[in-house]
Amino acid sequence: MTTSPYRLETTWQPDGGPFGRFTFTLFNVSDAALSGFKLVYTSLTRVIDPEACENAVFLRRNANFHEFGPPAGLVLQPGEGWTFTVSGLHRTAKHCTDGAKSAYLTLSDGRHVDVAVSDLLLEGAVNEPPPVLLPEGKLDLPFALQPWPAEIDAKPGEGFPVVLSPAPGSSPEDIRAVSTVLALFHRLFESSHAPFNLKPSPQGRTITFRQDAGIAKEGYRLDFSGETIVLAYADASGRRYGLTSLAQLLEGARSKPDLFRFPVSGSISDKPRYGWRGCHLDVSRQFYPAADINRLIDILAWFKMNIFHWHLTDDEAWRLEIKAYPQLTTTGVLRGPDEPLLPQLGNGATPVGGFYSQDDVRAIVAHADSLGVEVIPEIDIPGHSTATLAALPELSDGQEAPESYRSVQGYPNNALNPAIELTYTFLEKVFDEMVELFPSSYIHIGGDEVANGSWLASPLAKKLMDREGISGTFALQSYFLKRIKAMLTARGRKLAGWNEVAHGGGVDPKDSLLIAWEKPEVGMELARSGYDVVMSPGQAYYLDMVQAEAFQEPGASWAGTVPPVHTYTYDAEGDFPDDLKDRMKGVQACIWCEHFLSRGYFNRLVFPRLPAIAEAAWTPKANKDWQRFAAIVRLTPVL
Repeated sequence: MTTSPYRLETTWQPDGGPFGRFTFTLFNVSDAALSGFKLVYTSLTRVIDPEACENAVFLRRNANFHEFGPPAGLVLQPGEGWTFTVSGLHRTAKHCTDGAKSAYLTLSDGRHVDVAVSDLLLEGAVNEPPPVLLPEGKLDLPFALQPWPAEIDAKPGEGFPVVLSPAPGSSPEDIRAVSTVLALFHRLFESSHAPFNLKPSPQGRTITFRQDAGIAKEGYRLDFSGETIVLAYADASGRRYGLTSLAQLLEGARSKPDLFRFPVSGSISDKPRYGWRGCHLDVSRQFYPAADINRLIDILAWFKMNIFHWHLTDDEAWRLEIKAYPQLTTTGVLRGPDEPLLPQLGNGATPVGGFYSQDDVRAIVAHADSLGVEVIPEIDIPGHSTATLAALPELSDGQEAPESYRSVQGYPNNALNPAIELTYTFLEKVFDEMVELFPSSYIHIGGDEVANGSWLASPLAKKLMDREGISGTFALQSYFLKRIKAMLTARGRKLAGWNEVAHGGGVDPKDSLLIAWEKPEVGMELARSGYDVVMSPGQAYYLDMVQAEAFQEPGASWAGTVPPVHTYTYDAEGDFPDDLKDRMKGVQACIWCEHFLSRGYFNRLVFPRLPAIAEAAWTPKANKDWQRFAAIVRLTPVL
């Protein structure tokens, strides 16, 4: 790896503007003078007043992309720095990830060169070490189970079996289930001793399988006695979860014998609290290879989560191969200085892309299915469609002013126009291919964050509103989404979406499921309107949120500070009245990736909050214990 010949350092000061100011210094650490250049940086703290900068010339901005020029005639000699300030910011910088995420120079000959970016500093303050967010914890029962079971009455033993094996006479299905969980364990704990063997060992214990229709769906019961463990279950999921619990118990007893034991007698009776135990991953902002997707699905299965919500498209990229429209994963996926999609969120001089081929998708869906995880795909429409419109400009109204509205993320004119019939032809073909790839009964269509004012400058949209007798952005959105729902119904699929799908009249609640994310109260409002609801409020279950108020904590802060203890103790069912509780189908973690520029950031922000949500999805409220969770969660595998 070569060292960049240039470096950008940034501080934030609370004075100098309504939301403070950035002071940037570009250092020339090359051995040649620098002149005639432009500087680009990406930052989620955006400039909204181009005139509020000193010693620089504002050139352009697109969402998080910012381009500045130096004062006329500036020549930066080797070892020298150019300093400029920007005070026209759209919000205060609160955390270390609120500054520049990446930077590059466009030189006088047109070449683009990466610039190293230093940490954002808070002027006048010391960046103290981050606070301890996870206590040592305390155990009443020395068992390593994640999530904690519904009922446990077991006695810990002094030792542990070398291995667990299916008892002689076990069915082929039982043996295959053991093999599946064993393979999962090996992938997650590559250097640990295997918990299972298909052939019984004299030093081990055997598992006798027993199907029991009296056990709840996805539930299981483990009875420990003598040399045999009886695993009773109602369905394949329950059998797999029972085996997963045995693997967790044995791995804990073996790896941390000072804390954990393996049961010698007694029983565990278990079943999930909710049917929907989900985790969402945004792969548009940052691309994750197929191997990482499979690894995350493995982690979900280990925590008995059963939904993987795959956010495949957004303003920044369209990641799903659609054979009818190959330009979606060429033009619509490549971000770079000379590409239709400009660098965003940590991109630099080198173009970046990445998408999932249909073969990739089939393999990932099959992998998830083998572990009882349902893959629910999302294409985010009608908003968040900058990448789609870059790939298919014919979906725009050419008479609409090019920047007649901006999304909350700063993208101009980023929503598919409900008045353009070609939009529906496009989506029909997309859905035709999606239903062949994804067997889930749901397709998630987004429906979130359409800017109020969208399409109102479009002559075609005005004609549509006159014809339909409707007015305003959200009535247009409702018109659009009702047509989308009809497409899905015709293809045997149900509509899932974010809570804004209900705006402007919404869609028919029948066979519609909405994810409440803006605030907890939204979930009850949706349930009262007849929608099935999954709770995923940003204030508790968005895993990109900062975990402490300290400046050096990474992450977003629009939903406040979300320490692990809050994620764990928050109860999503909350104030749902009894007559609406059947509408609440479960809970979901959301992993949004604007801030996840490295594996280290991912693991720091996602864990231990993801297993905390897994326990909220599975464990009865009365059985939860933060101190116990803190002691056990240290065994968590990470990405």
